[in-house]
Amino acid sequence: MNEQRKLAIVLVSGGLDSATCLAIAKAEGYECYALSFDYGQRSVSELRAAESLAAAIGVVEHKTLPLDMGAIGGSALTDRDIAVPEEETEGIPVTYVPARNTVFLSYALAWAEVVGAEAIFIGVNAVDYSGYPDCRPEYINAFQDLMNLATKAAVEGEVIELRTPLIDLSKAEIITVGTQLGVDYSLSVSCYQADDEGRACGVCDSCRLRRQGFLDSGLEDSTKYR
Repeated sequence: MNEQRKLAIVLVSGGLDSATCLAIAKAEGYECYALSFDYGQRSVSELRAAESLAAAIGVVEHKTLPLDMGAIGGSALTDRDIAVPEEETEGIPVTYVPARNTVFLSYALAWAEVVGAEAIFIGVNAVDYSGYPDCRPEYINAFQDLMNLATKAAVEGEVIELRTPLIDLSKAEIITVGTQLGVDYSLSVSCYQADDEGRACGVCDSCRLRRQGFLDSGLEDSTKYR
């Protein structure tokens, strides 16, 4: 690990939660390396949002890695033949991307070892979320165990910590914290089917959670809608 500097890898999707997570890591004194993925997602405008947020909040480096998860399909976010639900559904929704966080965190872990980062930040949430299994505390704890076993750093006594500062917060609380840290949410894109200009549909699950979060927080919603 780097003994002089606090370094962290932060997963940045371009959405509201990851923007807040990046701001929290920065506020805690970490020099941040932002990591995004072009994984075949339906809305590519979120990648431009990730770029804008990384620049606005301030990072050492921002990488966007290509991954063809669309070749596997199985999710409304990576397979255009599967419609994005515009009403609430029962169970785990079709917007769940199989193994996405496991894949993303594995790349983050690799980069953490390369740069000597002591932490990885991911903006998963288990309160106001869509019910994805890889956003639960049990999953995060299991991946931390994997990190402790699978890395040269951990074997040599330097454990990399998996940080989830949003996991127990409501969407309103996340927005309040981010606003206090100066996050410009107008730069973020949360919509599962945002258009090329980053304008949200306003009806998908992610849009509903975001809109309700702003309502509950009492703060102005700067989201751009179609």
